[in-house]
Amino acid sequence: MSTPSHPPASPPSEPDFDADFRARLRELFVWRRDVRRFRRDPVAPALIEELLADAALAPSVGYSQPWRFVVVESVERRAAIQENFRRSNQQALAAYAGERAKLYARLKLAGLAEAPVHLAVFCDESTDVGSGLGRRTMPETLRYSVVTAVHTLWLAARAHGLGVGWISILNTDEVRRSLSVPADWALVAYLCIGYPQAEHAEPELARAGWEQRQDPAASILKR
Repeated sequence: MSTPSHPPASPPSEPDFDADFRARLRELFVWRRDVRRFRRDPVAPALIEELLADAALAPSVGYSQPWRFVVVESVERRAAIQENFRRSNQQALAAYAGERAKLYARLKLAGLAEAPVHLAVFCDESTDVGSGLGRRTMPETLRYSVVTAVHTLWLAARAHGLGVGWISILNTDEVRRSLSVPADWALVAYLCIGYPQAEHAEPELARAGWEQRQDPAASILKR
């Protein structure tokens, strides 16, 4: 008896990224903001799971997928992170003087108290996934890969009407200890996620007078 044959599966159709899509995509880039002012409305856990699945579509060196996501729900652990930020922010303020220090002191640099979701993103620097491909000469590409996942999540969150704030004013070793993660996980980003109080196309630091957007042409060299 002959084995019945099955027709080959048809390849997936190529997506059509037309001019309208490209215009909307650029609009997403323009309206992506580092949010510090959140409403306290809860975010559905299923939506966070969807965003993390989107983040995992990011490129990674050697297909290593080194990102590790920690959703911080414990009141005690969140309090430890907020205290970490308070001390780190005081140290950062001490590095400025004069009018710059006064302006820094007025900036709102974190939404830790208001944001309904805290997400710590680590790089597993001991992973053997990918067998070291592409990172033997540039081991830092593991962390770069995690940054691409953060950015992917950031854009996906914005498309759902969520804001994301990246908190970098932290002692990273203390964060790792506060969250009880392995010693070979390096903190790449501590993110606050929630619905923003207001929508702005202009970055908050630009509105506050801290810095202005540079001309993109100034960062392009030709050799």
